[in-house]
Amino acid sequence: MENKPVLGKLIIKGKIVLETGLHIGGTDTGIAIGGLDNPIVRNPLNNQPYIPGSSLKGKMRALFERIQNKKLKSIDKEGKIKRHECSDPNCEVCRLYGSVDKDGKNLPSRLIFRDSYLDEESKEMLENMETDMPYSEIKSENAINRITAQADPRNIERIPKGVKFDFEIIYTNENKDHFKEDIESLITSMRLLEDDYLGGGGSRGNGKIRFEIKEVEYRSKDFYTENKESKKLEVDGGIEELSNKIVGIIKD
Repeated sequence: MENKPVLGKLIIKGKIVLETGLHIGGTDTGIAIGGLDNPIVRNPLNNQPYIPGSSLKGKMRALFERIQNKKLKSIDKEGKIKRHECSDPNCEVCRLYGSVDKDGKNLPSRLIFRDSYLDEESKEMLENMETDMPYSEIKSENAINRITAQADPRNIERIPKGVKFDFEIIYTNENKDHFKEDIESLITSMRLLEDDYLGGGGSRGNGKIRFEIKEVEYRSKDFYTENKESKKLEVDGGIEELSNKIVGIIKD
C-alpha cells in the first residue's frame, strides 16, 4: 500500500445536541432489566451512555453515499451489510471514509470519529432528574397487527431530549487538491444527518440531532515537526458557511 503523506490535521470539536430522544442499541448481557429488551449502549466503567464513533461515521457515510448515488455491494458473507467500496483515489466517498476492495487495495479513512461522551452539564442534569433508568428514559411503543389489530407493546430505552455530547472529528489532509472538496463532503454529511436521524427508531421519533461547532483548529505538518503554532477558526455554533471558513485557514 502506498504511504500517504500528512500535510496537516483539521480538528473539529463541539456538541451533539439531542432534539429528540436517542437510542443507540447496546447488549442486554449482564444485569437483567425487567421488561426492557432494547437497552442503550453504555460505558461499562461508569454506566453512562455515549455515542460510539462508529455509529456517527457509519450513518454519515451511508447518507453521503446516497446523495452521491453510489452503487452498493455486500461486504459480509450473508449479504446483509451493503455499502459503497472502491479503490478509486478520486472517489469522494472512499477517499474520505475509507474502503477495502475485493483485491485488498486499501484507501484508509481520512476521518477519525472519537466516541462522544456526555458533557458535564448534561451529566449533572441527568443525575438530578428522576428518570426511569440511570441517565435514560423508557419509551413505551406499540406495534399493531394489521390483520387482527392486536397490540404488541414494547419498551425502548432512550437518552432524553436536550442532552448534549462532546464530539471530535479529525480530518487528515493528504492531498491539497482534495482539501476543499473533502471538507465540503464532510459538512454535507453533517447537514444530511441533522435532517435525518442517528441510531434506531428514527421513523418513530428518535434520533434527531443538531451539531454545535465550538472549536476548529488546523495543525500543519510544521506543528508536529517544528512545534509551530496551529491556526484556529472563530466559529458561531452552526455548520452553515463553515467550509469556506475552514478552507481559508490553510490559505492564510
